[in-house]
Amino acid sequence: MELKEFKNFRERMNEKILSNGTLEVKRFFHLDSEVYKDGALPARVKELLGLVASLVLRCNDCVLYHLIQCHKAGITDEEIWEAWSVALIVGGSIVIPHLRVAVDMWQKIKEEARLT
Repeated sequence: MELKEFKNFRERMNEKILSNGTLEVKRFFHLDSEVYKDGALPARVKELLGLVASLVLRCNDCVLYHLIQCHKAGITDEEIWEAWSVALIVGGSIVIPHLRVAVDMWQKIKEEARLT
């Protein structure tokens, strides 16, 4: 799925889920967004943590979401590569296919930002 497609799909599906979901679903979605706000750890660090966890758990949708958030938070290429190194050490070689996706998407995110 391409970047624009992903963003549109995610927004459309989240809207459907939140307008039709149970109270528990809505609370979970709310908690998910609250956790990534500034606290003892800055939001940008939390996004890097989410990115590493997503790579280790091998969820490309989650990886893409956290990459988008990392870019919005001003994460640098150097910081991204260090986070990817942590994911590889923690997750092992099974992370490599997801790292390929992450590297491709990071480049697309940066390119899209340059064009806008």
